[in-house]
Order: sequence, then C-alpha cells, then structure tokens
Amino acid sequence: MASFESKTIDIGARLRPPADAERRASRIPATVDVAVVGAGIIGLSIGWRLAARGLSVAVFDRAEAGTGTTLASTGMLAAAAEHEAGGDDLLALALDSQARWHPYREALEADSGMKIDYRGEGTMLVALARDEVERLRFRFEIQKRANLDARWLGGVEARALEPGLRGPVAAGIFCSSDHQVDPRLVSAALKRAFLARGGLLFENVEVVSIDREAGRARGIVCAAGACRATTTIVATGVWSGETLAPLGIDIPIRPLKGQALALKTSRQTGNLTRVVWTEQIHMSPKSDGRLIVGATMEDTGFNAAITVGGALALLEGVHRALPSSEEMEIEAIWSGYRPTSDDDAPILGETGVPGLLLATGHHRNGILLAPATAAALEELVVNGAMSGSASRFGLARFAKRPAHAGVAT
Repeated sequence: MASFESKTIDIGARLRPPADAERRASRIPATVDVAVVGAGIIGLSIGWRLAARGLSVAVFDRAEAGTGTTLASTGMLAAAAEHEAGGDDLLALALDSQARWHPYREALEADSGMKIDYRGEGTMLVALARDEVERLRFRFEIQKRANLDARWLGGVEARALEPGLRGPVAAGIFCSSDHQVDPRLVSAALKRAFLARGGLLFENVEVVSIDREAGRARGIVCAAGACRATTTIVATGVWSGETLAPLGIDIPIRPLKGQALALKTSRQTGNLTRVVWTEQIHMSPKSDGRLIVGATMEDTGFNAAITVGGALALLEGVHRALPSSEEMEIEAIWSGYRPTSDDDAPILGETGVPGLLLATGHHRNGILLAPATAAALEELVVNGAMSGSASRFGLARFAKRPAHAGVAT
C-alpha cells in the first residue's frame, strides 16, 4: 500500500480531506495520561482507542491532522497482494490487521457519524503481456504457499472480472479479501471520532522536544508550553528519527519517495470496479469518480520534487492498462515520503526510555496496519505488554542483525 509524507501540487479540484468543523482544543493541558506526537492515521487511531478507554489523550502535529502520509496514500488494504517472500512475520501482522478492519470501520463510522468509502470488491493483479506472466505466476506461488486468499485467472477470465481494462490482459490473480478505503474520509472520520471521545487535538503545533525527568519521558514541550504525560507515543512517520535523536535513540527509518496522481473519470471514459495492479502501477477507483494512480519507488532522500520521469511513468502505466485514460482529467499530482525501516516493517513498542513508546516505520502499509497498531499500543499502555504478531516488531530486533538485512527489493 502507498503511504508517505506528502507534498501536493493541485490541478483543478483539490486533493483535500473533507471539511471538519469540529472544535479543537485551544489551550495545551498541563497534564494528560497520554501524549501522542503525530496525527496521521497511526497517531489518531492510537489516540482514539486510548480515549475510548477513558484515558485523557492529547495528539500533536506540526501540520493539519491527516494531511501527510495518510492523505497521500491510496487506501489499499492488500495483505495478499503486498506479500513477498520472506515476509511471514509481517504477513501475520497484516492479516491480523486486515481482519480488524471490519470492527474498526464500524466503530469509526459510529463514533464519527461519517462513511469512509470502504469497498470490498477485492484486488486484481494483472500481467498485461505474455513476458509478465511468469513473474506473476511466481508471486501467485508465494501467495499459495502462505495459504492466502488468491485465485489464478486466465486472460479471458481476468477481462471478464474487470471489464474496465481495455488494454491487453494475459493473466491475473484475484485477491477477494484485499479491500480499500478512501484515506481522505478515514482521516476526517478519525478526527471527529477522537474528538467525540474527548481527545484533545493540537494541529500546526510542533513538538520541539520530549520532556524528561530522572531518565523517564514525562510528556512533550512545544513553543506554546509543556504537556506532562504518563506515557508519550511518537508516531511521526518519516520524521520519527528527528523526534528521537535528541534522546540518543537511533531508529533505522529513511524516506522512500513516491509520486502519484488522481484522475477524474466520466461516463465516457469509464472507470475500474476494483483495485488493479500491473507491474508498473496500481490503480484505485474511488466512489466519487476519482482514479488514484500510484506510485513510484524512489530512494532519493528528502527530495519531494515532482519529476517529469515520475509523472511519465505513471501516465504510461495507466494508459497501457486503460487507453481511455487519454480523456481523463488530471485532478492532482503529488509526491511524498514513505516511512521505511531497514526491513520494510513497522517499529512498535518500547524505546528503552521509560514512558516513551514508538509506532512508526509502516512503509507503504500504514492504512492497512492502523487497526493492529492501535490495538497493540493500547494493550501496551493499558496492560504493560504487547502480545500476538505485533510483539515481533520491537526496536530491539535491529540490534540482532546487520543494517538492511532482509530488505525486499
């Protein structure tokens, strides 16, 4: 799933979360039970879960909530499609979180009074030429060895399942359990749900340091003052290293740039029914008529420039699968940074500093892994330990192997 810290260039209609008129807190509290740094889907999900448990929670973000990594993603919940060889631990977490998405959605829509455009048509991976079939078959064999919900399709069958594809299709894989949501709506719903549960949200407030006393984290410090907290959680994505560095905590997080675009479909151009992946791109149709096309993978550091090469790769990819895209309007094009760890998996839990926890490094799976991450951090805060698949993703694992070991290419 594409997820990254965002810089957006708008063309025509703006890529923005729906307006949220809920009242925000105006004064930073002196003390809360939990302070969360970062108001993307990870930080807000954690804050919402903890506020629902009756804890006092304040969430802080240097920008508007949900306008970074969360807004830039395409919203795929693709545990099967994303699975790669050697990723069994991550797959267990992804499947756990995918199963949690149904109750997460129901609770989120109930607390917020909003729909999040959850779509369950499944995801299809396609080979558009015969020389791609062998590589697609290799991916399918990996999925079957992992007992994933994946079905092999011949070219005719793939075209029948997704008639919106107007280019050549040689073969496909259908993953019926891989669904999608609209990240803009999820972000807006999370803000409303968090506030409805009594949470305090501080946008455009930069946390300048983590407050410490006697070797323990005691909350946060920002320009407007300090907020003491029993527990502080860092969920600042690609910026997590910057947040933790003054404490002497080194985490293996790097920015992995991606460029993506939104197309406006019409009755004349048609649209897809479900998420479709090709070797070059993935295409995610939304219920409002947009088609999100993503995403490049560029290890270029903090360089958010939108490039001709990146845009051309996306446009060529979508035109190859959908010749009708020639007539589609470009609504927006953007770039951003995926928060990527040395093994492309999240970093969850304790930092070695008492009272300071971490939830970061979700690479391109932040939307998918939000429910499991929130449940794991809730368990850690309330019960003092994480259990299940999430417990395998602590920071300590990086001390056990060389840097970059096991990174998928």
